[in-house]
Amino acid sequence: MNYEILSAFILATSALAISPGPDNIYVLTQSIANGTKYGLSTTAGLITGCIVHTTLLAFGVSALIKENDQIFFIIKLFGAIYLFFLAFRVYRTKAHITLDNTEIPKKSLSKLFRQGFTMNVLNPKVTIFFLAFFPGFLFSKDLNTVIQFYVLGLLFMIVTFLIFSSIALLSGAIAIQIKKHSGIELFLKWLQIIVFSGIGIFLLFSDN
Repeated sequence: MNYEILSAFILATSALAISPGPDNIYVLTQSIANGTKYGLSTTAGLITGCIVHTTLLAFGVSALIKENDQIFFIIKLFGAIYLFFLAFRVYRTKAHITLDNTEIPKKSLSKLFRQGFTMNVLNPKVTIFFLAFFPGFLFSKDLNTVIQFYVLGLLFMIVTFLIFSSIALLSGAIAIQIKKHSGIELFLKWLQIIVFSGIGIFLLFSDN
């Protein structure tokens, strides 16, 4: 078992969770508008949805790996290209984070959980991202690949839940800093570019 790969995966996941995206911005705005527990409920729903994507990835990609190493290389190449595309798309966007919560309707905790879960499960981009992200971080030559994907999925969910929960708990302070310091938006934009590009490079040079 390669613990260096697992450590790199945890570090990459942490950077991705911190970088502003639709999910953590949604958690942030719900927390600001309705309160911390509503942000936590949203987080729980989003993270639970990852179980579905992990399962699809584990059984689908594992079958391909067993069939042909070249197919697995193509999957990783696709993953790297997709991550470079995400980095380029972030580069082309404006460094601006909108935190207008004046029109966010208040919903029950259970409804926010269901909405977060549904948003995640029905978003095909999450499946594509998992397909691009996970294969390069398989950490054992001996352990079944299905188990490895589930371990990576569990680590991804734990790390993301901790960071998203922190965003919910610190939502007020985070919003103040974003509104107060305009330069932080540019910093967060380049953080996303570096993270996506770095993971893409890692995938290209990682062993099969």
